[in-house]
Amino acid sequence: MRWGRIWAGVVLTVSISGTVAGAAGRDAGLPNPVTTPGALNAKVTQGNVLSTICVDGYSKSIRPPFWYTEPIKIHQLDSGYNLHGDTRLSHYEEDHLIPLELGGSPTSVKNLWPQPRYIVWGAARKDAFENRMHELVCSGVVSLALAQRLFATNWIAGYQRYYASSPRMRSLAIATTCISSVPA
Repeated sequence: MRWGRIWAGVVLTVSISGTVAGAAGRDAGLPNPVTTPGALNAKVTQGNVLSTICVDGYSKSIRPPFWYTEPIKIHQLDSGYNLHGDTRLSHYEEDHLIPLELGGSPTSVKNLWPQPRYIVWGAARKDAFENRMHELVCSGVVSLALAQRLFATNWIAGYQRYYASSPRMRSLAIATTCISSVPA
């Protein structure tokens, strides 16, 4: 399938073909690394984080619209990129593996995946970790490259190291898990 549309003055063309891999690693909340290896936004570098990702509203300004991501999500789910055959759209968030707030590509299909919402390592936990890593990068505690690598390789291991290790973060993690385990 191939289609294009103009968004923010740029012609976006998406090409989706073939079958994507199924639930390998999905129970753990990780994407298929072959289908979704992650992709970076070349406009974001360590040298310009304070004028890009660390500016309020940055992610919103580059986030692709629903009409762009929803067909990708539908195709991924219908092609087998789902959890145990569940293709209900509301059970997934079409997520950027490397978050926009950490310099992930907004439009690359290699950076988009249907992340389950209602599992222990679901979308709510990843979102909380994204926010924490954004704070650490913008404060200079963690490099942009390290943060991007954590998400591209295994965001859960990064979460356990950088987020769940403090008592305050553990209590937030427990609350997030309780909220994310309730089906819509």
